[in-house]
Amino acid sequence: MATPHATSTRTSRLAWLLAAASLPVALAVAPPAHAASADLVIAEVYGGGGNSGAILKSDFIELANAGTAPFDLTGYSLQYAPANPGASTTWQVTRLTGSVAPGKRFLVKQADGTSTTSVPLPSPDLTGTIALAAGAGTVALVAGTAPLTCKTAADCAADGSIKDLVGYGAAVIRETSPTGALGANASAARGPSLADTDDNSADLRVQLPNPTNAAGETYQVTPNGGTPPTEPGDQRIRDVQGKGRISPYDGKRVEGVPGVVTAAAADGFWIQDTAPDRDDATSEGIYVYTGAFPPGVLPGDSVLVSGTVKEYWPTTDANQTLTELTDPASTVLSEGNPLPKPVPVALPERYTVNGYLDNLALKPSKTALDWLEAREGMLVSVADVRVVGATAYGEIWVQTKPKQNPSERGGTVYAGYDKQNSGRIQLHALGTAPKVDVGDTLKGVSSGPLHYQNYGGYSIHTTVFGTEKDGGIKRQVVAPLPANSKAVGIATYNVENLSARDAASKFEQLAEGIVHNLGSPDIVALEEIQDNTGTLNGVEDPTVAADQTLAKFTAAIQAAGGPAYEWRQIDPVAHSDGGAPGGNIRQVFLFNPARGVTFVDRPGGDATTPVKVVTTKTGKGGKDVNVSLSVSPGRIDPASTAWNASRKPLVGEFTFQGRQLFVIANHFNSKGGDQPLHGRNQPPVRITEAQRLQQAALVNAFVDDLSKASKNKAEVVVLGDINDFEFSQVMDVLTGKGKALKPLIETLRPDQRYSYIYDGNSQALDHILLSPSIRNFGYGIVHINVEFADKASDHDPQLVRLLEPGKPGKPGNSGLPYLVK
Repeated sequence: MATPHATSTRTSRLAWLLAAASLPVALAVAPPAHAASADLVIAEVYGGGGNSGAILKSDFIELANAGTAPFDLTGYSLQYAPANPGASTTWQVTRLTGSVAPGKRFLVKQADGTSTTSVPLPSPDLTGTIALAAGAGTVALVAGTAPLTCKTAADCAADGSIKDLVGYGAAVIRETSPTGALGANASAARGPSLADTDDNSADLRVQLPNPTNAAGETYQVTPNGGTPPTEPGDQRIRDVQGKGRISPYDGKRVEGVPGVVTAAAADGFWIQDTAPDRDDATSEGIYVYTGAFPPGVLPGDSVLVSGTVKEYWPTTDANQTLTELTDPASTVLSEGNPLPKPVPVALPERYTVNGYLDNLALKPSKTALDWLEAREGMLVSVADVRVVGATAYGEIWVQTKPKQNPSERGGTVYAGYDKQNSGRIQLHALGTAPKVDVGDTLKGVSSGPLHYQNYGGYSIHTTVFGTEKDGGIKRQVVAPLPANSKAVGIATYNVENLSARDAASKFEQLAEGIVHNLGSPDIVALEEIQDNTGTLNGVEDPTVAADQTLAKFTAAIQAAGGPAYEWRQIDPVAHSDGGAPGGNIRQVFLFNPARGVTFVDRPGGDATTPVKVVTTKTGKGGKDVNVSLSVSPGRIDPASTAWNASRKPLVGEFTFQGRQLFVIANHFNSKGGDQPLHGRNQPPVRITEAQRLQQAALVNAFVDDLSKASKNKAEVVVLGDINDFEFSQVMDVLTGKGKALKPLIETLRPDQRYSYIYDGNSQALDHILLSPSIRNFGYGIVHINVEFADKASDHDPQLVRLLEPGKPGKPGNSGLPYLVK
């Protein structure tokens, strides 16, 4: 049975961020330190000996003779400098004696660490006392015993006494580029050929330490103490993968599986069989999971791998599984072998079949998910693909079927539960991803091994990207209303967890969107305004007030040339409304008094007091009725279990030039717990929908109270992040199937219906809905965020302008005056 890893450095958004953070930053390429050595080279460097968690007790430097004659070490030394040598730094020296036979190794033990559980090296051929840094530093093989004086890569390159040099981690002194960072169980080592091209990053791989002495005695560090294979075993990769999603060898140990390394990640590597069979249902590639241990291989290595077959569930068992080899022991047979030719991605039109996919035989020619599963772990490619999800976290979504529900700006629209857009696929950069927006094209071939991960499911872990071609989309701009306009502009904008602790640049970009792109609406309903302290790295502190957040935001709007907005909101009960831990997100109304907008304050509204509809009879004989709110601002039935760990709707009563408006700002329960489109259960279960249905019913009932009390005259605007689609049952309940509220998204063309992009699908989660009493309006979604790699929020705002009541004109959506479309 597949089991989630309890702890893991899986290749994911978090792993990508951590890996990026560990890379050397802004290192210039250094010149080679000397002519490449044809005989004696530094074969392996290890500085983690005896550190916490280290298997080996001692640091070591291993030499190897790639020549045909013995190499006399008399007069030579090994020297060490820290990663960033200063003016007072002195190279540490270990004098060498003896000789190294051709084709043999020479093990130089250095300082011991303090661990009492680490094991000793094989008998060293010579012992020094240098304590190497575990992660970064420089080791030099020198013809001489006087300490080197060079402190830069260029100066060391000019020193003719240096025979070989290895810079590891963020070392300033290195040949061309340093190796990756090392660690408690990670060394830098040359491959079997001992190639020396004077580029440390190309010549040495980060691997599990493997100290070997002149007598051939060795200690190969392996996960769980496995023995590296020496001969191919009985199983090939296709046997391990099998003809279904679950390996027939799940939970069993396989020995000596052959393959060529096609790529490596932070926690493992992919191998592929170079002699495939003709069965389209069996993959020829597989992922080898090394976990906290370094992969120790490079693309082009021919390897044998022994390991335990495991079906890994990324994060949740609603996902499909990744077949992988765990607790591996591997042997590199040769280097520099050609890689298999990538298989062009050719996905069927049908996305999947219904059922529990683990129990179904693969039919790669029938569905996209089966085609992908049958090539899991293999090199695949896409060519000339359009971007449908902008670069984020090193990932890009592309569309291999350009005619599949295209949006008007180059995306692909999610138009129904059975319209999953089978041509979508994610490119997950194994290096640096190009910065692209929706509508751009990656010209030429993008390729890499096909993987399965939590975020996005099947993903090409891309080693080669095509060339970016700009698609030309711009952030949309709506012309502001004239100062004397009788129309009133109302917007909704999810500002993605905005708190006073956020950088000024985020406030500035959001403010620019309000002022420049939306034309300073008269009323703005904001979602995801956090308290003054925000998440404080996930700590739930007692702060619930958001006055500093809102003061900072309204000041930024004024600085951008916008109006002096006032605000109304209700502080929630601490940590009861969901969202990021400690953030206490809530909805907020901004309004512009200078345009004649008045907020009708009615005292008593707080986090726990429900707002009610109040009627007052007026006129002769009490025939007329005034409708108002019991409290303003207020919250709809905040004690209801429908709002558990979720935001309560904020209701406000406004007047605009004598016109009474009731505005309800919403942020319904997240879809985050729903099963994924790419998961094992088809169709996926929408687990979170039940709570949103309850929430929709409560809001609908409140709107119904307003309508009945006013004899259908009340002008009601319901808006916000509903967290569901225009075709969903939630929207049917909220709108009363279109009778109680009109969903404005349905007044747009199908290719315009989106305010959010998830897994490459452009979709509508945010909505503005109007009561039937409002007949003339201009409405649109203003695309300024979701299609762009640089964005202030993960949502696009929406804007409706309610035209003057009774003004001549055809009822319905007259659109917005876009200055930039």
